[in-house]
Amino acid sequence: QAMAPLHPVAVQCQEAQVVVTVHRDLFGTGRLVRAADLSLGSASCLPLSQNPAESTVTFVAGLHECGSTLQMTPDSLIYKTSLSYKPTPSGNLVIVRTNPVVVPIECHYPRKSNVSSNAIRPTWAPFRSTLSAEERLMFSLRLMDDDWSMERLSNGFQLGESLHLQADVASEGHVPLRLFVDDCVATLSPDRNSSPRYTFIDLSGCLVDGRADDTTSAFISPRPRQETLQFVVDVFKFAGDDRNLIYITCHLKVSPADQAPNPWNKACSFNKASSLWAPVEGTGDICSCCETGNCPTHG
Repeated sequence: QAMAPLHPVAVQCQEAQVVVTVHRDLFGTGRLVRAADLSLGSASCLPLSQNPAESTVTFVAGLHECGSTLQMTPDSLIYKTSLSYKPTPSGNLVIVRTNPVVVPIECHYPRKSNVSSNAIRPTWAPFRSTLSAEERLMFSLRLMDDDWSMERLSNGFQLGESLHLQADVASEGHVPLRLFVDDCVATLSPDRNSSPRYTFIDLSGCLVDGRADDTTSAFISPRPRQETLQFVVDVFKFAGDDRNLIYITCHLKVSPADQAPNPWNKACSFNKASSLWAPVEGTGDICSCCETGNCPTHG
């Protein structure tokens, strides 16, 4: 918004940072708020500078700083933060004369092209510099609501609930593709090779967590589209560890949609009623290696 008392918060979404300029006449009443009562994000970052002549306060923060959150949609990266005003008593320590305010702030960036000529760092080649024959595939993995209608706003769960995970791939003008999840591992740090670790999809597409007792983990069949694969995993935590934050890392891949699923391109769930492995698509024999554990890793 343009900087004016009626629009007291202005936001600039830059390549790697957000600049928030706040007019201290926050409520348009002529009564200026104290700069010390303003902060940015859940980390309560303080202003970078003030302009007494214009009665403004400016915050500058990296897109990943000050406790911001990142939401991914098929087309956009959305960085979310908020400006907070928390009035503190001044003079008379018993009363305050303004209400606290939280102003939500979002920066949207396209996923399918560059933000600018040099925004992609440090090692990515600009999308539009690649030949059409070498088009990049854009993969995503998202936590979804229980009815799969939208991305889940919270990543907090209770034991006994289920994770609804959706993997997608998007490409411009590519041949029709079918998406598969090769493997998924849960860890207590972002390093997928750290310990302890729990692999719940393995063997080139076997949802091995569904083989355990008292679980309902499975791929969803049929798919909503060839470029999407949905699966449900019962919530778990690591035994003997009080940490509640779990990282999930998955390896996604595609094959031509007209290629029949096979032992190295498959999505197999364990059916407890029949005690058999069953694929989302394809013949049942492609899942037999999920039981024996000798699935081929490529083909």
